[in-house]
Amino acid sequence: MKVVQINATCGVGSTGAICVAVSRLLTEQGIENYILYSSGKSEYPLGIKYMDDADAKVQALRARIFGNYGFNSHKATKRLIAELKRIEPDVVHLHNLHGHNCDLAMLFSYFKKKQTKLFWTFHDCWSFTAYCPHFSMIGCDRWKTGCHDCPQYRKMSWFFDRSSTLYQRKKELFSGLNLTIITPSRWLADLVSQSFFAGYPIKVITNGIDLRVFKPTIGDFRQKHGLEDKHIVLGVACAWDRRKGLDVFLDLHDRLDASKYSIVLVGTNDAVDKQLPPDIVSVHRTENRRALAEIYTAADVFVNPTREEVLGLVNAEALACGTPIAAFRTGGVPEVLDNTCGIVVEYNDVDAMQAAVQKICEEHPFSAEACVTRAQSFSDAERFADYVSLYTKSSVEVHA
Repeated sequence: MKVVQINATCGVGSTGAICVAVSRLLTEQGIENYILYSSGKSEYPLGIKYMDDADAKVQALRARIFGNYGFNSHKATKRLIAELKRIEPDVVHLHNLHGHNCDLAMLFSYFKKKQTKLFWTFHDCWSFTAYCPHFSMIGCDRWKTGCHDCPQYRKMSWFFDRSSTLYQRKKELFSGLNLTIITPSRWLADLVSQSFFAGYPIKVITNGIDLRVFKPTIGDFRQKHGLEDKHIVLGVACAWDRRKGLDVFLDLHDRLDASKYSIVLVGTNDAVDKQLPPDIVSVHRTENRRALAEIYTAADVFVNPTREEVLGLVNAEALACGTPIAAFRTGGVPEVLDNTCGIVVEYNDVDAMQAAVQKICEEHPFSAEACVTRAQSFSDAERFADYVSLYTKSSVEVHA
């Protein structure tokens, strides 16, 4: 059996890390496999880059000008298809295809002609909308019947709203495939079942975390920042904005007693720092996962006020380090925790979020042991092994 994964990145970012983790499991089992990717650099030996960065920028510009997001990158797609023809995989696993890294019409016409066995992990909602990776914050449900008059099109196109055309093109291209869809949460699986993908089998395989890294890890974070006598209220994000709930942390800062509580935000930058009060501890984005585990462990509560989220692995990372969660009821977030390790409050209810934070910090209803136990179900080794099982089963069916 030969397996090819296609993604925007290889070993970089959440989807790139998933690709490499799955690839390593396949290699351990003696299965030939490759990752075809389009952006950035990777030292991973089974990664094959099929697009140069300059071309990716040009294609992104074309999409912005003409509004035809997903239908550019002709030259890169020819290279991608050439690699597929050379490798002749039995299984192709798609991840993110919206990094201006392919012409959907060219690629999926090829898949239809070959009747390629496809698995496609939806890491967001872009595949069944015209433009939008997420639409929860604007409350849009046009994707159920046909996108048009897109309220978010200017995020993707400077001049033209092509949402109706793009939706119809995707709907036609994504029919008649030999396809199994994978979603990281039951919430997203439910949305997919209401979309034009409804006729395809849908499997839920949650993303995983490395429990060898994310575990209770004692460090000197409290001492370094003078927080020995404070309740640490922690937030972690790759990019802080309203979508990730930065405004909620600012609100909590004004509500919580500063003599008892300190807010720590990880993943900030200079621009975010300018928006923060001086007593919020700002930790710029770090690739040091052990350092992050030490911060998770030091915290009394992990707060996740995200407004759009497919699953939210930061929640699982916090739990694995023994830290309970207070989170908005958003997307797949409630699927990560249960009543042994955290509190879910209604979307945008800051009063309830404040109450949850104070309850967790002052009443200690959740033990570190219960949090760690809950996190075991998000072991990356187990979850990515589920992918390998799907490949193996499909290969047996094809060759039977």
